[in-house]
Amino acid sequence: MKRTLLCTLFALAGTAAHAADVAAPVKEIMAEAQNGWSENPVGEPRDYFDDERLKRIYSQDFVRVYKDATRFPAFEDGDSPLDYDPIVSGQDSCSLKDVKIVPAAPVTGRADVAVTFDNISCLEDPGDRKPAELHFIVVEENGHPVIDDILRGGEQGSLKGELAAIAAQGAQ
Repeated sequence: MKRTLLCTLFALAGTAAHAADVAAPVKEIMAEAQNGWSENPVGEPRDYFDDERLKRIYSQDFVRVYKDATRFPAFEDGDSPLDYDPIVSGQDSCSLKDVKIVPAAPVTGRADVAVTFDNISCLEDPGDRKPAELHFIVVEENGHPVIDDILRGGEQGSLKGELAAIAAQGAQ
C-alpha cells in the first residue's frame, strides 16, 4: 500500500514539474511585457526576440521564420519586422494587470499555454471589452520547453504565420 502511494506521488510530482516547465518561457515573455509597459519599469526593457532569447526560449522553426522576416524590417532604421508590440497587439498599451497564465497538458508534443490580461484599464472608456487573450504554443526541443508560435485573437491569428507572410511578401 505504501509503495503504491509513493509511486503515485512521484508520478504526480513529475507531472506537476513538467507542467511548470511548459509555462516557463511564457512567464518570461509576460514578465518582460509587464515590465516594458509598466509606469515604472525596472531596468531597460528587452526585446522579446533578442538574440539571447531566440537561442533559448523559441523553437528552431520559429527562429528560422523570425530571422527570414527580419530581412524586411518595418522601419528603415530598425531591425524588427513588426511595427507593433505582438504581445499587447498594438503600439500603445496600459500597464498590464490581472495577468493569468494557464498551461494545458501537452498533447502530441505541443502544449497550449493560455494567457489573459487587462491592458485597457487606463483608457477613458474601456467599454465592455474583454481581457486580451493569447495562446502560446510550446513544444519541447533538446529537453527544454520553447515557444513555437503565439496565437492572437481576431484577424491577427498566428504570429509565426504573420512573420512568414512578411518574409514572403518582402521576397517578391
